[in-house]
Amino acid sequence: MLRLYVLLFVAQIVLAVCALISCLSAEEGEIRALPRFGWALIILFFPLVGSIAWFLAGREKKPGRAAGGAARRTPTRDRPKPLAPDDDPEFLKSIAERSRRDDQELFRRWEEDLRRREEDLRRRETDPPDGSQPRGTREGEPPREEDRPEV
Repeated sequence: MLRLYVLLFVAQIVLAVCALISCLSAEEGEIRALPRFGWALIILFFPLVGSIAWFLAGREKKPGRAAGGAARRTPTRDRPKPLAPDDDPEFLKSIAERSRRDDQELFRRWEEDLRRREEDLRRRETDPPDGSQPRGTREGEPPREEDRPEV
């Protein structure tokens, strides 16, 4: 018999703790009949009756709330719903713009490198390594095929 009393006492304490947590974490618009402070005092001074009263009459029932399920909070109308970065159009636009700028910069550097290499190649073809005039060519004229070294 003592075990039954201990079990009922523990169940009453657990119910009171759950009711107190529910009361203190409820939003102001979800509390009915009494202010939050009043419900907390009732739950503390009369744990069994206060807890049952809180769950039956103290909190407002939401439509679509499953019994025993966790409540799903809906965003308030005055706050805009936060978007994930991949859903935010401004963020996506900035990513596309940055990508386009990076691509243009890379393309510009490639073109500069290509021009520099072409100029170096032309300079090497027209200027021999010893500084003399290439055989059979006039200044500014590219070397003939037979003048090019075999590779």
